[in-house]
Amino acid sequence: MTSRRLLILAALAAVTVILAVVFWRAYSTPPLQLQGQAEARQYMVSSKVPGRLAEVNVRRGDPVTAGDQMFRIDSPELQAKLAQIEALDTISRSLAQAVEGGTREEKIAAARSEYEKAQAAETLAKTTYERIRALAEEGIVARQRLDETYTLWQVAEKTRVTAGEILRLAEAGPRVETREASRAGEEATTSLREEVAELLEDTVARAHHGGVVSNVLLNPGELVPQGFPVVMITDLSDAWALFNVREDLLGLVPEGAEFDLEIPALNQRARFRVSHVAVMGDFATWRATVPGRGFDMRTFEVEMHPLAPVPGLRAGMSVLLELRP
Repeated sequence: MTSRRLLILAALAAVTVILAVVFWRAYSTPPLQLQGQAEARQYMVSSKVPGRLAEVNVRRGDPVTAGDQMFRIDSPELQAKLAQIEALDTISRSLAQAVEGGTREEKIAAARSEYEKAQAAETLAKTTYERIRALAEEGIVARQRLDETYTLWQVAEKTRVTAGEILRLAEAGPRVETREASRAGEEATTSLREEVAELLEDTVARAHHGGVVSNVLLNPGELVPQGFPVVMITDLSDAWALFNVREDLLGLVPEGAEFDLEIPALNQRARFRVSHVAVMGDFATWRATVPGRGFDMRTFEVEMHPLAPVPGLRAGMSVLLELRP
């Protein structure tokens, strides 16, 4: 009888526990699951100089480091400008030689010849600038090219003025001012040559940050506008999870709190910490509350950064968060 009573009591206890669990699950509040996605820092490698894309040195998925060549721009206009500068430099050097050597009659003849050359160069530079300005007003060429042609015109004008002063001084005889004027012309062409050389260096675009190439937006042969991003680099080491959370749930995810997030794509969980909370824009971020409460709730972005690097984590992967109100 005693063993029979014990069995009955054990059965009753088991039934009681089962009923308690059933009632607890039926009436307890289920955990709230939020779905977000992984984000990663992206960098754009843009073109500083407009032109035609000559070559692309990377493909999607290629790892790159800072300083690696990404692509190269072909710009015949810059090559033409460099040739013009070389011509102006020849004029300046010829003027300097006319000042420093030769008889007085030879100096005067050489100075007059260089002055006429400078006049012709100025006329050509001014005509080129007026044509480019008309094209720029119609939006056909970039503003940078207009500025470059204006600079060439100004240099040509100053060279003509310098050549005129040299001619006047040559006719009056060699003086200290003549040598200074010739040096000024050489300095002007040298400065302009350095400017164009820097622009030619900018035709080769290099990565300013390491990462993985996530996208290449243009193909070789296509035109590249000034400032257009050609290659996108993603830094997978700087990744985070992003959730859109209603403001009535913000109390469950305070800044500094830590959570174990599930990453279905990797079939693992990782520890994350809330690093930033910010309100989203006004568009599509309002949600009506229960009628009669008199206000709507906004949506906030909640960023969570992993406490340790998560191998295999990629931008766009889903991340799951369970919250218990």
